[in-house]
Amino acid sequence: MKRFDPNIVFGFLLLVGGGLALAQTMGILENASRLFWGGLFLSVGLVFLTLLFGGHWWAAIPGFTLLGLGALVLLPKSLDEIGGALFLGGIGLGFWYVFLSAREERWWAIIPACVLSALAVMIVAAQRYEELGGAIFLGGIGLAFLFVFFTERNSRWWALIPAGVLVTLATVTVAAQRFGEFQTAGIFFFGLAITFLLVAMLTGMRWAYWPALGLGVMGVLGIISLLELANYLWAVVMIAAGGFLLFRYFSNRNV
Repeated sequence: MKRFDPNIVFGFLLLVGGGLALAQTMGILENASRLFWGGLFLSVGLVFLTLLFGGHWWAAIPGFTLLGLGALVLLPKSLDEIGGALFLGGIGLGFWYVFLSAREERWWAIIPACVLSALAVMIVAAQRYEELGGAIFLGGIGLAFLFVFFTERNSRWWALIPAGVLVTLATVTVAAQRFGEFQTAGIFFFGLAITFLLVAMLTGMRWAYWPALGLGVMGVLGIISLLELANYLWAVVMIAAGGFLLFRYFSNRNV
């Protein structure tokens, strides 16, 4: 059997490129170079994807990346605003395939998959809802760690903590638009408290109840401050503490 000669491919590319250049010179086509490079990237991407049938899972990453790049090159100028989302989404699609084809073995792929997908969604959403860009990005990364946790709850319980922190930060960025940057501390601490509470409830680690309790108290105080009741609360706490100390002092003297 004869060995495949790469000169055949190069020769075919030269024929296509020359034909497109000639068509552009004659005024038949416009942007022939864009058609050539876009078609080239798409073709090479499809070649990589054919390797998936042979069990070469790694080929999904360059395959979908080149497909996204080819689509970006061929994208009409009227859709340039979503070009970055298309390219990043293509790369993310490759990592989604790597993860979904072997969830337990290649769990790590869910992190770049979610990050790239979140960036793609952020670019599209920013066209109309610019203020939600940060929340979408942080929430997407948090979702990635949540998926990591569900791939193996016992050994990857730690993923709940960055997941909760990032989702909390996403919530804070949205709340800051409504309540102000200096009035979101309660939401932040309350979100962290829920995070450690979930660690305790879903993994059976009883130590997590203590940080959940402490952060929950701080969160409740912060949320109360939004209702402008913090001054009354602190006054009541100080009066109660002072009364308790005096009561213990005079009780011990009487004994």
